[in-house]
Order: sequence, then structure tokens, then C-alpha cells
Amino acid sequence: MLGIDLRGKLALVAGVADDQGFGWAIAKALKKAGAKVIITTWPPALNILTMSLERGKLDTDMGPGEEKLSFEKIYPLDAMYDQMQDVPEDVKNNKRYQNLGDFTIRGLRDSIEKDFGLNKLNIVVHSLANGPEVQNALIETSRAGYLAANSASAYSFVSLVKHIGPIMHKGGSFLALSYLAAEKVIPGYGGGMSSAKAALESDVKVLSFEAGRRFQHRVNVISAGPLASRAAKAIGMIENMIVYCEKNAPLQDHLTAEDVGQTAAFLSSDMAKGITGSVIYVDKGMHAMGMAVPEDYTS
Repeated sequence: MLGIDLRGKLALVAGVADDQGFGWAIAKALKKAGAKVIITTWPPALNILTMSLERGKLDTDMGPGEEKLSFEKIYPLDAMYDQMQDVPEDVKNNKRYQNLGDFTIRGLRDSIEKDFGLNKLNIVVHSLANGPEVQNALIETSRAGYLAANSASAYSFVSLVKHIGPIMHKGGSFLALSYLAAEKVIPGYGGGMSSAKAALESDVKVLSFEAGRRFQHRVNVISAGPLASRAAKAIGMIENMIVYCEKNAPLQDHLTAEDVGQTAAFLSSDMAKGITGSVIYVDKGMHAMGMAVPEDYTS
């Protein structure tokens, strides 16, 4: 039987805050395939996440004979900052950030090197996105809101490759998450988030060349369909997006986080060692459609 085998691999999933989103599903799929998994979470969410895990509130079914989902380490990460000197004083003094050590991308790299050693990390998944003005139309988005969306959702991936790529085992896999708004108009997906996703997909292509030549790492991105995660609900119209896709996509069954998780596990494995610089769609084929399906259409 041909199966995904990640035994002996160490994976990092950046951006897990609960058990509802793609990040959690990817971490679960990597674990089921045999990988050891590290996760990061936003500093203000760290205590809630760790307490929920300790109390068994996030226990999940791993399948017959599988061990309980657990993580090697949980690190705080605010991917808006590359190093501590970039962090404003009001953030450093915020009680939700205090006593966490270095929560920047550079700090994450240093922690991984210290805790696991050089050349031990094989897989990095970027499940980070934030747009403070996502409910604003692009034309009504402030410069600060636009730049914040791109910093948190696109440049953070560039920074992860820059900082963590050199300490990874050669031939590693980087993976990001995007959305169809990178290439088509999704009314309501505002605040510069569509621009950030477009930048992310472009950066994946460039980074696949640069990281490939420097480190032999692969760099890909999954363009996932809409999912009603807690984070996505901040958009305010996620249910409409889901209904529209289910009515108009070639495959009408419900997209699940597990669909994305399993694809991520495949792309992170040696089975996909010939794939880099690619946008992989996991959206039931919605990206292929050029117009809505007429109400009276019958196959």
C-alpha cells in the first residue's frame, strides 16, 4: 500500500489557536502520518490553548490504534515582528506578552535550534493571517490597515523562510495557506487581505527558486476553499461564501479542514518531492468556475 510516511520528521505548524481551523487539521494530519509536531500560537491565546489541551477540552479522535494528539512544544509567536528590537514598548509591556521570552520570528528560530538542534526540522507550515480592517472595502482601507494585513499574512512567510530555512534539514518543505481572493474578486473580503494573498502566492514562486537553490527546500501554497473557523468568522460573511461554493463548485460535498490537512501532509512528504513553486487548490474545484451555475441547470 502506498501511504504518506512522515516518521522521523519534525514539523512546525505556525498559527494554531484552537481545534477549528486549517492549522489544527494540518497538525493532526502530520501527526497521523508519523511526524513529531511543534506548534506556535499568538501570545494572547497561549494560556487558553495550553489550558484547554491540559484539561482535555481539545482531545481529538486520531483513529484506531493512533496515539493521542500531542505536541512536542508550543511556542508563542507574534509574526508581525522579526526580532525583539522591532517590538513596540506598549506590546512588550502588555500583560499578555510578559514573561513569554522572545516571541518574534527570530526568537522562534533560536528556540527551535536550542530545543531540537540544527538540521532537525523538516517541515514548516504557515497558517498565519490577519487583517485588522478585513470588513472594510479595499477602497475604504487605511494605509496602516493595508500594510498590517500584508505584514501579518504575507511577509511573515518570507520571514519564516529567511530565518528558519538555514537551520532546517536540507530538502525540507515550506507550505503556506491562501484563498481564491488572491486572483478573483470576493466581495466582502477586504482590508487588503486579497492583496496579501496575491502577494503570498507570488512570494511562494520566488521563494521556491531562492530556497530551492540555497537549501534544496520546497515551497508551495494551498489555496483552500472557505471554512467556518473561528478566525474566518471575523470576515462576517463566511457562511455566504460557503453556500455559494457548495452551489457552484464542480464537487458539491462540504469542504472540511481534514481535506486541507491531508493535502498538506502529502505536500510535506517525499511523495511530493518533485512539487515546488505550486498553488494547489483544495476547494472542490471552485477555482475552475467562470460563472455561477444557473438555478435551472441539470447535469
